[in-house]
Amino acid sequence: MSFVDTFNQGEKSPLLGKFEQLIAPKSRAELESMAVQSRNTTRRHFGKTMRLFAPLYVSNECINNCTYCGFSRDNPILRTTLTIDQVVTEAKYLHSLGFRNILLVAGEHPKFVSDGYLQACIDAIKGFIPTIGIEVGPMEDDQYRELVQHGAEGLVVYQETYHRETYSTLHTAGPKKNFDWRLKCPERAYAGGFRRIGIGALFGLADWKSEALALASHLEYLYKHCWKASFTVSFPRMRPYAGNYQYQPNPDFFLNDRQFVQLAAAFRICFPHVGIVVSTREPAALRDALVPLGVTHMSAESQTDPGGYTGAGTDDLHLTVKGKRVELDEPPTCRNGNRATEQFTIDDKRAVQQIATMLKSKGYESVWKDWDHEILNRKLST
Repeated sequence: MSFVDTFNQGEKSPLLGKFEQLIAPKSRAELESMAVQSRNTTRRHFGKTMRLFAPLYVSNECINNCTYCGFSRDNPILRTTLTIDQVVTEAKYLHSLGFRNILLVAGEHPKFVSDGYLQACIDAIKGFIPTIGIEVGPMEDDQYRELVQHGAEGLVVYQETYHRETYSTLHTAGPKKNFDWRLKCPERAYAGGFRRIGIGALFGLADWKSEALALASHLEYLYKHCWKASFTVSFPRMRPYAGNYQYQPNPDFFLNDRQFVQLAAAFRICFPHVGIVVSTREPAALRDALVPLGVTHMSAESQTDPGGYTGAGTDDLHLTVKGKRVELDEPPTCRNGNRATEQFTIDDKRAVQQIATMLKSKGYESVWKDWDHEILNRKLST
């Protein structure tokens, strides 16, 4: 039985009952008590460490129409797909900043991010980037297995929203319309051999408490049925994006900072071993405050456009209309200069060394590398 069946049944386990109680309205004293418990639990299992990573966008081509995303198919944005050499250029830049954990990100477009492309990207950077994750369109088990064989060891996939009706309304075209196919993605990735799997929801699309409860249910299922893997959870909030740079949160769905802290604490209390990710979508002050309260993974100095770190790929900017490349009639101009359009705007724009300094000031160690494939090689040779 897959999580789709569990999700459709809608039953609440005792753990989910506890989680639901923890995200209910709390007094200041109750929230402070949760924060202390979350902090102590995190230190017990993770110490005073923070794993740092960076997203590396390789393409902003996409065949899906998602009304909340800058890469949406019908958005008339500047697009590009990096060559393998350009991916290496971007990865080497991130390596020079200290990163050894990189997440390859791409829109879903089989014509541009074609079969073999991601494998080639992984092959090109795995010699100097030991931890490589992917955040791309859902795939079949055998496709995931091939990526793992090439050296990918982490997969991130967000359901976006767990509310079926909202999901259907927001996804108007493309394979992403299939709610159940996406919902089963973490299980297929596990079957394909991924040892780190990240899930999440994009908060701001539907009622935040319902999304949080569904996300917790998904995590509980994965811990029971995909127990050989380790998991991270994320609850990013909507940000301005191409097509809606004036985005304002829907007050009916908005997850405010206080509730964000409460949600992080609730996940830590109910799932002591899960990694909790907070990206540069969130403001610096909130990220700093969350450091001792349960967060274990942070991105830093992120760019959400392909070539955003070094300018790679700007020589091949174009439009895409009905799935076909369309050359520009005149030199490109866009909000962030002559660059491919970003997926969304970030909030915390501090340099990675500023993040590392902040962590050190709080007594935390920045973890740049926590894995090496030689570990597997040594196991196989003994």
